[in-house]
Amino acid sequence: MVWRARPASQRTVLAGWSVASVSICACELELTAIFGVYGRVERLAGIVEHSGEKRVVIGKGSAERNLSIDEMGEIVAQAAQSEHIDGKRVLVIIPDGTRTMPMPAMFSLFHESLGPRVKALDYLVALGTHRVMSDAELSQLVGRPVKNEMTGETHVFNHHWEDPNTFVSLGTISAKEIRELTRGLMAQDVPVGLNKLILDYDQIFICGPVFPHEVVGFSGGNKYFFPGIASPEIINFTHWLGALITNFEVIGSGYTPVRAVIDRAASMIPKPVSCFALVVGREGVAGLYFGAPEEAWKTASRLSAKKHIVYVERPFRRVLSVMPQMYRDLWTAGKGMYKIEPAVADGGEVVIYSPHLTEISYTHGKLLQEIGYHCRDYFLKQWDRFKEYPGGILAHSTHVKGLGQYDAATGLETPRIRVTLATGIPESVCRSINLGYLDPATINLDEWRNRENEGILVVPRAGEILYRLQKDREPVDRDKSLALTVKVADQNR
Repeated sequence: MVWRARPASQRTVLAGWSVASVSICACELELTAIFGVYGRVERLAGIVEHSGEKRVVIGKGSAERNLSIDEMGEIVAQAAQSEHIDGKRVLVIIPDGTRTMPMPAMFSLFHESLGPRVKALDYLVALGTHRVMSDAELSQLVGRPVKNEMTGETHVFNHHWEDPNTFVSLGTISAKEIRELTRGLMAQDVPVGLNKLILDYDQIFICGPVFPHEVVGFSGGNKYFFPGIASPEIINFTHWLGALITNFEVIGSGYTPVRAVIDRAASMIPKPVSCFALVVGREGVAGLYFGAPEEAWKTASRLSAKKHIVYVERPFRRVLSVMPQMYRDLWTAGKGMYKIEPAVADGGEVVIYSPHLTEISYTHGKLLQEIGYHCRDYFLKQWDRFKEYPGGILAHSTHVKGLGQYDAATGLETPRIRVTLATGIPESVCRSINLGYLDPATINLDEWRNRENEGILVVPRAGEILYRLQKDREPVDRDKSLALTVKVADQNR
């Protein structure tokens, strides 16, 4: 498909925001490569330019082997030596239980290298809008007994996103700047709020994995602030921005408009911030990088593209995404659709197989049952009906449903592919939210396996590995803001 920018005299309105025309001849921005092309094992440190200062990215990684715990300890120790943290209060932002992450190992390494030097070493779980974790779940997350969000003298805080008193305002990104950051795709003032716990500490560390992501391109870095511990306004804005561009285009891309907004918001944090960015898989840690969040993320995302993206020659007509236990509702298990959508043929089907899953969303189920699951244009062409719903809810709906078309005159919605739930959610509920149903008891995994030549794929432990077509392959270390916004403008001609 060829994408063309519209003439400067033409404009399209998306959901109340103007989509400005973008000249297709404008140059895309090349991001500076830190380490060059990945070979076996990267150097321990590289020098990069950041905000006019030289910053060091400490770490190593490989697409062909995993790091040992000793190598990880060496990186953490060198990172600690590079920071002025003696006698300071340190807060570490960490993921929840919906990410593959060696958090117990990192927890121990932090307490070995950071603990003796700091006044306080506490943790805040970046829940976004996921449900609050119990002490038992926090204990499993960090590998130590947690009671009342404490393990020894260390706090392991939940991010209470549901409580408005959690947040402090950091300011507002103006509509003018939003227009620039999103290449004209959206233009509105965006309030920036963050968990006020950050103000009680002298130094903030981010520690989390990097994977292909449906909203921002690749997770990690400043995404642990936004949406990790952010207020609803910027969460809803960034998720709807990603939905306008679509999961199909964003996931596994390099620097996206959503990432640009997140990085701008993070620049408003009034505390020093550094980041441990990991590239992980079921077998271990392939890479660990430390530095400024933007640079550590950039390095890790390049390795993630090698470890977490599978390119296939032909699209599949039917895919069974087998979801692991860490996804406990469709809100999180939707990744079984996001990560496979680009490699499914038109008219094909994705089956999300998760017998243990019984909830649409523990936190947003009521709203999702009201609106159902629909393609982006279903909402855009009925905007007056849906404009009061949170952007994050609408975004999740469109991400699970995938690409499609909606004819406002006939009320006919035509999704590109079918999404079917083989879960513990009753058939009546699946039909009511506009998704298919398949009795999970009728699925025999052996009948699905080894049928790739027939266009049938089983994805074990789905949700973290992205599948794309070989013909769509392109460098990940490229600013895609221009290309993505041009596509959105052309889609809505």
